[in-house]
Amino acid sequence: MNQYELALVVNAKIEDEEKVATLEEVKDLISRFGGTVTNVDDWGKKKLAYEIQKMKEGYYYFIQFEADSTVPNEIEQRIRIMEKVIRYLCIKKDA
Repeated sequence: MNQYELALVVNAKIEDEEKVATLEEVKDLISRFGGTVTNVDDWGKKKLAYEIQKMKEGYYYFIQFEADSTVPNEIEQRIRIMEKVIRYLCIKKDA
């Protein structure tokens, strides 16, 4: 099992319930494909470095998880089409 970190930037204009539901949906995706979520860091609402889709702020989440090498590709394919996720990045952590 490899260690990964998924950074998510979620739309700041959505309600709290939608924000929590989006985070839960991503965590469910990880477990559906055989990964295990080890930690979730909620950085809250932050100003974006540059404007994205006419938005200047977003909610930042960092999700650490363990999975085999096929899981990040599967997760990225699903996250890419999620409307509430502005940006994402999944990286493999060094051992």
